[in-house]
Amino acid sequence: MSNVLVVGGTSGIGLAFARARAEQGDEVVLTGRDAHRADLIAKEFGARGIALDLGRPLEIAAALADVGRVDHLVLAGVSRDDNKVSEYDIDAALRLVTLKLVGYTEVVHTLRTRLHDDSAIVLFGGQAKERPYPGATTVATVNAGVRGLMNSLAVELAPVRVNVVHPGVVGDSPYWQAKPEKVLEVLRTETPTGRLATMADVVDAVGFLLRNRSVNAVELTVDGGWLLG
Repeated sequence: MSNVLVVGGTSGIGLAFARARAEQGDEVVLTGRDAHRADLIAKEFGARGIALDLGRPLEIAAALADVGRVDHLVLAGVSRDDNKVSEYDIDAALRLVTLKLVGYTEVVHTLRTRLHDDSAIVLFGGQAKERPYPGATTVATVNAGVRGLMNSLAVELAPVRVNVVHPGVVGDSPYWQAKPEKVLEVLRTETPTGRLATMADVVDAVGFLLRNRSVNAVELTVDGGWLLG
């Protein structure tokens, strides 16, 4: 049994991963911005929910004060940001940069003494860094920055392992499920496997990065070869 902390675990892939680990018998703590919602969701499958906002890094230490030993840490908190240079929203950009690059780092800083030599960390990036789209100005930049954060943490925290998962289009995630079917069909035709990644695929990839003790400082893409399309 492992002690698992999923930051950003009340929706999407973070929630799917937290649920899967709890169902395997692990002790799971998940976080969300709203304490009541996090608590309700966590109780559905025997986990514990706490409030934590990655966009408010000065409050992270207090939010994690009573979290104990951490074997597996998954930083899955993300934000969708549509931000073009021509219509630049500085406040939105600052929130996303803070959430991922400062917030992720502050979580690790706060938990440093609760990690141990066999602990493992997975950060969430995304494929916008390789295939940006109009409005991906901040998303693409920040996800590229996650690579640098991974490398830095893997060196500084050694022997704790630090890896990154970069999901592509996750067809059954809440975000993509809201898109018209014709949009998803075009994306399928652009993907060599002929199918879009699923949340279960990403959950499995995160599990692999956490359990394989020789995988360190690796960026794992889960997109069915979409970048080749």
